[in-house]
Formats: sequence, structure tokens, C-alpha cells
Amino acid sequence: MSALAVISRATTEHMEPAERIHYWEDYNRRALVGLSCTSYSEQGLLASQTNIELGGLRIAEITGNAHAVQRSPQTVKSAPKDSVFVTLLLKGEAVFLHENGCVATTAGELCVYDTRKPYLFGFSSSMRQILVDVPREVFAQACVGGLPGPMSFGRGTVREGALVDALSSLLGRVTSLRDGPDDLADAEESVLGLLGQLAEERTGGGPGPDAYRSHLIVAQDYIDRHLHDPGLGATQVAGVLGISARHLGRIFESTGRSPARHIMERRLVEAHRELTGPGAREVRIADVAHRWGFSSQAHFARLFRSRFGLTPSEARAETRQ
Repeated sequence: MSALAVISRATTEHMEPAERIHYWEDYNRRALVGLSCTSYSEQGLLASQTNIELGGLRIAEITGNAHAVQRSPQTVKSAPKDSVFVTLLLKGEAVFLHENGCVATTAGELCVYDTRKPYLFGFSSSMRQILVDVPREVFAQACVGGLPGPMSFGRGTVREGALVDALSSLLGRVTSLRDGPDDLADAEESVLGLLGQLAEERTGGGPGPDAYRSHLIVAQDYIDRHLHDPGLGATQVAGVLGISARHLGRIFESTGRSPARHIMERRLVEAHRELTGPGAREVRIADVAHRWGFSSQAHFARLFRSRFGLTPSEARAETRQ
């Protein structure tokens, strides 16, 4: 089980503008990585950071206004850091400059880079990102060969997009701490497995040892994002992952359910949540059935009663009592 704990928080919001840069640089040097910072706002740097320990990984959620951070050649030497950083940009746009060029990143994309190499990361407007600090040796093992150079991941292929979406969902759960330790017990291994699959997608390497686990995470996340699609099925999910439907079935064996059964279960659970939650009396059962991918209200009612022991109408009526 991976440990999960908030280890530090910092913000410049309540500091004098002239003191913010120095404070931010000092905090990052101690908590994350040595760097220098430049602000482009008349208000000065307005930034906050929360650092979470996830087993052997460090997760940092960072927000700020327009600014740039830099690890110059001098800083790389004076404040060494032997990690690979994986940054998921959730808000804003950024440019990552390195010795061989630049990488443009926008919200929803990943940038992966080596902290032993000089770089400048510039944000042109308000931003929010989640950064994963992965020890370089751990990254090399997870990603079969390590990092050849800075890479960005977004929507290059359907599978790449699904992998980024799954990693984004997982990191969102970690940083929100809305799940208990048992729910996030395998989060560290899952993060590394997804990173390995992304590296495979880009470099064409062979599947890593945790391919089944990461394929399952991506498949389940993709299913949750597309439950409203009445055409969602095993063939569509397998196509996104670039595998056969039969292989997808083998991946789901550890859950005790087939892909089709998993899709049906998730649809029924979400429909039940809507019919028994706040505002249930205002929703029409036909609309709920359609919204969660059921083309027939009668078929939905039969499946719902078999799963929960009540008809949709009875379940909704119980919440009013």
C-alpha cells in the first residue's frame, strides 16, 4: 500500500509583493526543486502549492498567475535533483524551453522532462498544474529505457488521449484526497503504469510488466467518461486501447466481470445515484434511462429491479419519504 499524506503547503497570497519571489524560490528549493522565478504581473507572484507524498513519489498541485520558473545550468549544478518531472497542465498555456528547442503545452496535456537538464517553464496567464516528481531510476524502470528527452502528451492518438485522461483522473483523486487510503492503495503503481504506457505509445517500446493494470485503469476511466453513449461496448473500448476485444476480456478477468457487465453495472449505479439523489423528484425516469445509455425504458426498468430489488419509480419514491 502506498502512503498518502500532505507534507507541506505554501502560498504567497498574504505576503508583501516584493517578498513573494524570494519566498517562492526558497520554498521550492526545500520542498520540490531549486529554481529561479520571474513574475509578469503588476501584483507580483500570486502562487500556491500543496505537496503530497505518495509512496516513493511526490505530487505537487500548483496554481499561480503569469510567471516563469527556470533551472539554469548554474542552478542544476548548485542544487542537483535526480528526478523526472511529469506536469499535467489543468489550466492555462505554457511553453517549455530546453537546450534542443521548445514544447508548447495547453490545458489537458502532459510535459515530461529531466530535472538534471536546464529548462525554463513559462506560463502566459493564470495556471494550475499537477506535478509528479518521479525519481529518475524509478521512471527508467517503469518506462522501459527512461526518458530520451522532453516529451509532451495530449491527443496525438485516441489511445494517448485516453491514457492522459486516465492519469488526469487518478491525479485528481490523489490531490483532492476525496478517497480514503484503501481506495488509493495502488495509486503509486497505477501512476507509474500509466506513465509506462504513455512512453510505450511514443517510443514504440514493448508493454511493461504492469500493462494489464494500466490497461484496466484506462478502460475503466474511458467507460466512465462515455457511459452516456448508447453504442459503448467492448469493441469500442478495445479499439481505444489498441487491443482486441478478447484481450480486453482477459484484462477484466481480475474484476470478476466482463467488459459488457462492467459497463452495465456502471450505468445502473449512476442511474440509481441520480434517481435517489438531490433533485430526484424533478427528473423523468425516461430521461435518466436515456442519459445513461439505455435505449429502452422497459429494458432499463427490468435491469434496475434485478440489480437493486426496486423499480426505478419505487427507488425514487423512497427518497421522498
